[in-house]
Order: sequence, then C-alpha cells, then structure tokens
Amino acid sequence: MDLQKAISTQLANISQKTGKTIEELGQLVGEAALQKHGEKVAWVKANLGLGHGDANALVLHISKSAAAATELDNPLDALYDGPKAQLRPIHDAIMAEVKTWGDFEEHPKKGYIALRRKKQFAMLGPASAKRVELGLNAKELQGSERLMPQAPGGMCQYKVNLTEISQVDAELFGWLKAAFEASAG
Repeated sequence: MDLQKAISTQLANISQKTGKTIEELGQLVGEAALQKHGEKVAWVKANLGLGHGDANALVLHISKSAAAATELDNPLDALYDGPKAQLRPIHDAIMAEVKTWGDFEEHPKKGYIALRRKKQFAMLGPASAKRVELGLNAKELQGSERLMPQAPGGMCQYKVNLTEISQVDAELFGWLKAAFEASAG
C-alpha cells in the first residue's frame, strides 16, 4: 500500500465532503487561532462536520504544510524554534560580523547554515537547546580546549561550542576569519 497515495486520496475526499480546497480549509483552521493539535481536531469536527480520522488527517497536513512554509520563508526561524530560540542572538552576532568581511553565501541545511565562498568555510547552527556549534574548515589553525579538533575526513576540522553571547569574542572571530580567508581560493 502506498501511504502517500492513501493520504492524497483522503485529502481529496475531505475537500469533496466540505466543498472547499485544502488551502481554504487550512485558512479556516488558521483563523480559529488554536495552538494544540487536539483543539484543532475538535474544532474541525465541530465546525466542518468531519469525523475524527478525517479531522486528524487534515490538521496533520495543515501543520506539516505550515512548518515547511516557515522553513522556506526563513530557515533561521525553523532552526531556532522553541527552546532553541534563546540561542538565536549568538547566531545573529556571529553573522553580523561575518557579513562585514565580504561576499559569501549562506546555504540552509536541515540543522545548520553552511557558509561558503569558493568552498565551505563554516557551519553554524544549534547543536542542542543549550548550545550553538560553529564548525570551521581551516586546516592551518591549532586546536585547543575551546577550538576542538575533529576527526579527519569531515567537512570541518574544528568546532567551537557556544552557550552564551559573551563567547562571541575576538578569539572566535580570529578563527572564523582565518577559515573565511582560506576559502577564497
């Protein structure tokens, strides 16, 4: 059985039962301004006349679509969501400095942002709800307790764990600038 085909069929049936497109139904559920999944399912059942299975499938689809749209609109919002939101100032402080150095590209990935010139020079993102990880692609640096060497063969030779904004300092920017400059050629 093809699960995706079954879900598509169920969504088409929901659209037919209600006389509204899935997008219109999503807008109605959004306008109800409910936060919890169960509340949304109960609202759909009461206001759109759907059974529990259809209501649940609709709310799941709407939630997944909204999450995907948020990630596409601003990948940082998706990375620094929920308990990780407190880490966003660390990311923003690092990026504000790097943007003064010259041209580079930001490539959002699932759990981090890759920073590239001719090659990737760093990766930056929340490693957990309590720490941002900065990976550096800079072979010429000397590791230390703070600048932790990584196993050979990975994208980055070093990583730095950051748990508070005070750790975004001149030493960190020195390492990052070395990686930035090495990636130009």
